[in-house]
Amino acid sequence: MLKGLSLHLEEWDRLQGEYEQLQETHRLYLQKLEEISQLQDKCSSSISIQHERLKETLFMSPIRCNTGASDEDAKILAQITGKIKATPSAFVEMETFLPKKNGLYLRLILGNVNVTLLSKQAKLAYKDEYEKFKLYLTVLLLLLSVVCYFFVTYRVLDAILNFLLLWFYCTLTVRESILISNGSRIKGWWVFHRYISAFLSGVMLTWPDGSQYRTFRNQFLAYSFYQSFVQCLQCYYQSGCLYRLRSLGERHNLDLTVEGFQSWMWKGLTFLLPFIFFGHFWQFFNSLSLFKMARDPDCKEWQVLMCALCFLVLFMGNFFTTVAVVHQKFKNGNQRLKRL
Repeated sequence: MLKGLSLHLEEWDRLQGEYEQLQETHRLYLQKLEEISQLQDKCSSSISIQHERLKETLFMSPIRCNTGASDEDAKILAQITGKIKATPSAFVEMETFLPKKNGLYLRLILGNVNVTLLSKQAKLAYKDEYEKFKLYLTVLLLLLSVVCYFFVTYRVLDAILNFLLLWFYCTLTVRESILISNGSRIKGWWVFHRYISAFLSGVMLTWPDGSQYRTFRNQFLAYSFYQSFVQCLQCYYQSGCLYRLRSLGERHNLDLTVEGFQSWMWKGLTFLLPFIFFGHFWQFFNSLSLFKMARDPDCKEWQVLMCALCFLVLFMGNFFTTVAVVHQKFKNGNQRLKRL
């Protein structure tokens, strides 16, 4: 046999052996996937049963306690009741690693695709990628706002900026919905805020060029620049603060940076409050300017009034949410002082 052919056959035999090993590995992989799927179904079913049984136990405990139980028995029942009330938080942590039905928004966009990430490392990697995406796009929007304000006055470039804003906020709503499904605790106004911002960007994108648009253009570009600048500040400082608090065990691993002020920022990030409040009042100023423009008899564009309403809703939601957080922190601080 030729030497070259012999070497070729030896290489082929090695490849065949590796291929058979790969097939076996893939078979084991599929088997483990099936086992994981069965375990997921079993865990989900057990959690549902536990929920129901704990509710029944919690409901029956006061009845049993009030029907001739001694003080010692009442104390034991009170301890059990306290443990029952603390159990749901453990269930919530378990459910973050189990498949679940998507919310309405994700179902409309993705269907019933399972978006649950199966490991802490995967969840953290997705959260870090989300934070990088938000920071990079914010910097890009800041630079584009500067270009549009100082150097270029083409409506096409303005449309590109508004389209980027629309795509940015729409993408954030999807990514944040996936993070919420995986255990992130962003909620309330900061979720709804994204949808209003996306709608506002869409309205700005459809606003035709004209005297009304040109009147508001520079004011909006300056606001967009300032908003992107503050978001960069918040992203940078909040990321550092969250890292420190997570290492101390005071924050959840999937807590996110936001375009506002939350209770955990009180330690170390209060210097951002003036920047944040100034941005809120700028939104109010934008709303007043647009309402004034809408009263002009020459104003025919529906986008003027719609943008005015959007800026007003953003101002009210952002301002009152931030004030509520600050007020609650002062209230808690006063209560601690009284206890001392």
